[in-house]
Amino acid sequence: MFSVIFPGQGSQSVGMGKNLYENFDYIKILFEQADEILKNPIGKIILEGPKDLLDQTINTQPAIFLTSYSIFEVIKRETTFNFNNAKFFAGHSLGEYSALACSGSLTFEQTLKLLKSRGSAMQNAVPKGQGGMMAILGSKVDKIYEMLDLNKNKFQCFVANDNSEGQTVVSGNNKDLDFFSEELKKEGIKNIKLPVSAPFHCKLMNHATEIMKKEIMNSNFISPNNSIISNVTAKPTQDPAEIKNLLIKQIEKPVRWRESVINMINSKVENFIEIGPGKVLSGIVKRIDRNVTINQVNGIEDISILSK
Repeated sequence: MFSVIFPGQGSQSVGMGKNLYENFDYIKILFEQADEILKNPIGKIILEGPKDLLDQTINTQPAIFLTSYSIFEVIKRETTFNFNNAKFFAGHSLGEYSALACSGSLTFEQTLKLLKSRGSAMQNAVPKGQGGMMAILGSKVDKIYEMLDLNKNKFQCFVANDNSEGQTVVSGNNKDLDFFSEELKKEGIKNIKLPVSAPFHCKLMNHATEIMKKEIMNSNFISPNNSIISNVTAKPTQDPAEIKNLLIKQIEKPVRWRESVINMINSKVENFIEIGPGKVLSGIVKRIDRNVTINQVNGIEDISILSK
């Protein structure tokens, strides 16, 4: 039994999907359609950069989706692989939108428009340079919550991603992150400031939530072909109304990826197929359970392996 998973922000790189773009005319058409829908040369930014432009959240989110969707389309058209047999679809943060589009809940155009709005809203929710994120390595998430509670009168940081046992990401204002970093060092816990410009997945994203609530509620979602594992609950759903409400909450709630993977494995999933740029999720899944098998699909060579 297998699940299909889609990466989020941080997986992007200049040139991702280039071999698909150069080898399949229908992928070129998808890139051209994306440019037109977004009123932005996203295809050129993906293929040529520059990196700092691709790394802007407003571009990163539709760019990763476009790449993941392109890979998915090539697998569907060029192989006999049947995605309807997947037990679950899941995505990390913006990857949840890729999962929804590829499982038929949202159209290609709807998803691009939503991610353009989401990227802009999240990028502008906090003044530039005031907020950020920090990865904490080698400590259980319960310990992080405990430390945050003990120090809540000194600083305010928030768990943003519970990725795996020993990898948690927190968000907050930069000053608060610096204070928390010092507390972690006192405990001998390694932490690394991440190269992001805003504190995602916490209550500092409230303004983005208000914007996206309108966008999401005005969009037409249909029941996906596969059960979607929600970042907010770590549980499956195929109900369009519930999916909408959870996507609205997702902006301020932590990504419960570790629990999502454990719940999929407990539902007899033994194989994960990561569709999109990079290999971030594959590494995280392996840290959660080394017994599962993983196929990373981000180029033509990977697609040919999957079709065997």
